Amino acid sequence: MPGSDARSRRRARQPAVHAAGARAGASGLIDAARQARLRSLADFSGFAVGAALETSTGDIVTGCNIENATYGLTMCAERVALFKALSEGHRAFRRVAVVSDAPVATPPCGACRQLLWEFGGDLEVVMANLQRETARVRLRALLPLPFTRRSLTGAPRPRARRRKRSNPL
Repeated sequence: MPGSDARSRRRARQPAVHAAGARAGASGLIDAARQARLRSLADFSGFAVGAALETSTGDIVTGCNIENATYGLTMCAERVALFKALSEGHRAFRRVAVVSDAPVATPPCGACRQLLWEFGGDLEVVMANLQRETARVRLRALLPLPFTRRSLTGAPRPRARRRKRSNPL
C-alpha cells in the first residue's frame, strides 16, 4: 500500500504515552523506560538514559535524554518525561523509573530531583539497568531538603520593634 512506510514512521515518532493500566506495576514502568532509552540522543557522552513517569491515572509518559554540544542545554530523560506529561495536562504522579546501562543505580540529577519534587512530591523512584532493577527509593531520600514554594514565602518575619518604655520618673 503506497505511503504505508511513511505512516508507520509517523506512528513511531508519536509521543510514548501508554493508556491507563496498559503497563501496570514497576516492571512495566521499567520496560517503558528501557524502550524510551532507545530513542536517546547521547552522541556526546554516550550515556543513554530513558525515563517513564506514571501519572495518578495510570498513564505512562516517557522521555529520553537529549544532548547538545554545549551540555548546558542538554535535557535529562526525567525532565523530558515530566515536561511532556505536564504539557499534556497531567498534574499528579505516582512514580518514575530511570534506566541506563550502568551497572549501578542511576538516580536523577539534582535539577531533575528538584523538578520532580516540585511537580510530583515524594514520588517513588525506581532505578534499573538493562538487566535488572538496581534500586528503589522515595524522592525524599534523594532530596531531603527540597526548595519549595514555602521556601519563597516561609522566611521568618522580621522581629517586631520593641516599644520604648516610658520612664515614670
